[in-house]
Amino acid sequence: MPRVRLGVALLVPAPFDREIDGMRRALGDGTLGRVPAHITLVPPVNVREDRLAEALAVLRGAAAATRPLTLTLGPPASFLPDNPTLYLAVSGEVQSVRDRVFLEPLARPLTWPFVPHVTLADEAVPDRIAAAAAALGDYRVDVAFDRVHLLREGPGRVWSPIADAAFASPAVIGRGGLPVEITVTERVDPEARALMGTEALVVTARADGVVAGYAEGWCRPPAAHISALVVDDNQSHLGVAQHLLAAFRSEAAERGCGEVTIGAGVE
Repeated sequence: MPRVRLGVALLVPAPFDREIDGMRRALGDGTLGRVPAHITLVPPVNVREDRLAEALAVLRGAAAATRPLTLTLGPPASFLPDNPTLYLAVSGEVQSVRDRVFLEPLARPLTWPFVPHVTLADEAVPDRIAAAAAALGDYRVDVAFDRVHLLREGPGRVWSPIADAAFASPAVIGRGGLPVEITVTERVDPEARALMGTEALVVTARADGVVAGYAEGWCRPPAAHISALVVDDNQSHLGVAQHLLAAFRSEAAERGCGEVTIGAGVE
């Protein structure tokens, strides 16, 4: 059975993620651009594809039992002499949510004990770590987290979120008959996306290796539909939207979908 490489993390929200990425860039962090700023709860673990639904259930169960939390990031510290990593210390109630997600099939043996942190530079030169820690010694910021993310490693060792679960109890409707659980997420999780099967169609545009936008929809011959078109404001001058629409229509035509409709609100 094929396996997928997963991880669970608290992704640092905007605008703090950009602030932290600025520090990572200045420090020459080799994972910048491949791994978002985050607090690791479950380090990389190989999970069989047929157990992905179990992993998502663990994520949802952990989130339902957790309430939004505010954590303090900073000051900087390092794992020297064991590991040449510079990071921001994390203060606050992290252990409980970590324990809730560290269950099968996401649990795994650990080389080091759990220390909540936000990595700034991995495999850095010790002298540079000391200088950076001194320069950033007063850095502290309180950050609110309202959800937990499941990430998957893709080509080029790029880690991307594939599902999220809000720190809140799910709404339940239809208690008089078959209960239906309603959750609100930032993205379509893999189980929900599976309902679309091979009909799903996503076209992504990149400029200098950075995502500039994407078009998402479905293709079911003889028709296709674009449900979302998202373009980075900083890249809109490149005509990304027009290129995405053209690429979506072209790919849809290749799949036998000559008629393409566009959802309301999609420009």
